[in-house]
Amino acid sequence: MGGMSFSTIFGVLGAFGLFLGAIAFSTTHYWIFLSLQSLVMVVGGTLASTFISYEPRYVFLSLKLIGKIIFTQKIGRNILKAEVGRIIRWAYTVQRSGVPVLEKEAQKAVRGDRFLRFGVEMVVSGYTGEEVREILANSIETTFGRNTVQVNILKNMAAASPAFGMIGTLVGLIIMLDSMGADPTKLGPGLALALITTLYGIILARMIFLPAANKIMQREQIIRFRNYLIAEGLVMLADRRSPRYIQDKMNSFLDPAIHFNIDAARRNQQTEQAARA
Repeated sequence: MGGMSFSTIFGVLGAFGLFLGAIAFSTTHYWIFLSLQSLVMVVGGTLASTFISYEPRYVFLSLKLIGKIIFTQKIGRNILKAEVGRIIRWAYTVQRSGVPVLEKEAQKAVRGDRFLRFGVEMVVSGYTGEEVREILANSIETTFGRNTVQVNILKNMAAASPAFGMIGTLVGLIIMLDSMGADPTKLGPGLALALITTLYGIILARMIFLPAANKIMQREQIIRFRNYLIAEGLVMLADRRSPRYIQDKMNSFLDPAIHFNIDAARRNQQTEQAARA
C-alpha cells in the first residue's frame, strides 16, 4: 500500500458527518442515540455469528483489512503503462542478448514482487509460452481466491449486523410491551431505545462492512488484472515474440489513453540524453 487514500477518508467522514449533522439539526437530545446495550447486541452478535461461520484467523484478517482501506493502492493507471514498458525493454534484451541475460536485468526489478519473480524464473528456465500461461493463470486465480475470502466474511458481517439490530429491537419491544401496562407514558422512550439497535446494525453494514468489502474486492480485481497483463507479456517473452508485437498485444488490455509507445519512449530518452550532454 502507498500513502493515505484521501477519497476513502473523505467518504467515511462525509457519511458519518451527514448522519451526525442530521441528528444535530433535528434534536437537542443527542444522548438518545447512544446506547451501550444496543451496541453490544449488534457488534457482539455480528462477531459471534462470524466466528461461528468462519475460522478465527480469517475473521481477524478481515477486521484488519477494514483499517487498511484508508491507504492507497500502489497499482494505478500509470503503473500498468510502466509494466508494459518494462516487458518491452526485456524483450529487446532477449532479442539482443538472449534469455540468460534477462535473469540479471530482471533481478532488481522483481525484488519484492513474488509473482513477477516466479514468472521470470519460468521464462529463464526455458518453459514454453503455453506452459507459462497455464501456470501463471493458475497462480493468479488461486491467489485471488485466497485474498477474497475476507471479502466474503465482511459481506457476511454486513448481512448479519442489521439482523442482530432487528433482534435487539424485538427484544426491546417485548420488554417495553410487557411493562406498558404499569406506565403507558414510557411507551415513546422505550420504543425509541428499542429502535436504536436497528439503526446501529444498518450503520455498521452500510458505512463500514459493505463499503470495506467492495473496496477490497476492487483492489484485488486490479491486482488480478495487473498480473494477467504481466503474465501475457511473460508468455510472449517465452515465445520470443518481437517487442512491437508485445507492445500491441499488451496495449490491447489497456485504456487507449495509457497505451505504451516504443517510438515515443525512445524520443523522450534521446531528448533527455541530449539535454544532459
